[in-house]
Amino acid sequence: MPSLTIENYVKTIYEICSRQQDKSAATGQLAQALGVLPGTVTSMMKTLSDSGLASYQPYEGVLLTPSGTALALRVLRRHRLIELFLVRTLDLSWDEVHEEAENMEHAVSDLLVDRIDSFLGSPDFDPHGDPIPKADGTVRQANGSLLNVMRIGDSVRVVRVLDQSSEFLKRLTEEGIEIGATIEVLATENDLFQLSVNAGPCCNLSSDLASRILVEQVVG
Repeated sequence: MPSLTIENYVKTIYEICSRQQDKSAATGQLAQALGVLPGTVTSMMKTLSDSGLASYQPYEGVLLTPSGTALALRVLRRHRLIELFLVRTLDLSWDEVHEEAENMEHAVSDLLVDRIDSFLGSPDFDPHGDPIPKADGTVRQANGSLLNVMRIGDSVRVVRVLDQSSEFLKRLTEEGIEIGATIEVLATENDLFQLSVNAGPCCNLSSDLASRILVEQVVG
C-alpha cells in the first residue's frame, strides 16, 4: 500500500500538470506546493521512478506514469468526495473542508469512498467545483474561462475556484461569491474588477483574485 507521502506527491504532481496542459511539473513547483526543500523533492522523484509511478528527468521535471496517474485519481476521488460529504452532511463551510479532507483522505478505504459516492448521488464536482474522478478513473472536467479575462457587461456563472486556501475562500464568502453564483462585470479600472454578485450591490476584486475563479458565460 502506498505511503501517505507517496500519495501526497502523486496527487500534487497530477494537479500541477493538469493546470499546465500536462507539461512536466518542476522540482521547484513541487517543493513550493508541498512545503519541502527542493532536495527532498529530488530524492522522492527517484523513489517514484523506481516504483514505476513517475518519469523524472533532471532539469526537465516529472510526469506521472499510467500507474501514477491511477493512484493520483484514487487519492483525489477520496479527497473531493470527503469534502462534499462534510459540506452536505455536517454543514462545514467550503473554507473548512480542505484541511479536514487532507487528514482523512489517507485513512478511508475505497469501499467506504464508494459508499459515500453512492450516498451523495455520484456527484461530478466537489464544493469548490473540482471534478470528482469516478471509480474507473474517468474525470469530467469543468470548462470555463478565468474571471479576470471577462469584459464589461459580461454575465457569468462561477463554476470553479482554483485557490482553496481558507483566506481566499472566506474573502469570496464575504462578497457572496460561491459555486453557481451569477456575476456581472460592471467596470474594470486600475487592475480592479467591479462586480455585481447575484444582482446585488457591487463588490471589488483585484485581477489577481479574479484570476483564481473559473466562470462560464450565462446564455440569455
